[in-house]
Amino acid sequence: MPDAPTPGLSTPDAEPPILPAPRSSARMLELVFPKDLNGHGTAFGGFVLSLMDKAASMAAIRHCQGSVVTARMEAVDFHLPIRRGDAVALEAEVIHTGRTSMRVKVDVYRETLATGQQQLATSGIFVFVAVDENGKPRPIVRQE
Repeated sequence: MPDAPTPGLSTPDAEPPILPAPRSSARMLELVFPKDLNGHGTAFGGFVLSLMDKAASMAAIRHCQGSVVTARMEAVDFHLPIRRGDAVALEAEVIHTGRTSMRVKVDVYRETLATGQQQLATSGIFVFVAVDENGKPRPIVRQE
């Protein structure tokens, strides 16, 4: 007698479920390679900022359901160094929405992959503006 399918696992002929993505947040995981390091053996600040901008923009795009541009980076704090071989786990979340702009908080954790231990390494706030197809600011109207 064949075993019953395990709940949550699909069978070969079953369509996988379509799940909605979170609408105002984003998560990323990245490895730190030698090309990402400065002379001290720690991640370049610009490398970390670019990852933060990428994660923040994904949260902003999800939130406003359209294109965005980075308007400002504010209050970025580097708490701990990130070293070669560390994983960088980023969590971004829209924390405030105006008429055309959004503030997105980003936390960056350095992670030891073998143990899963994470420590907050960097945090910051990014401001994005929703734009139309001509690159002009547009009101943020969310469809729920």
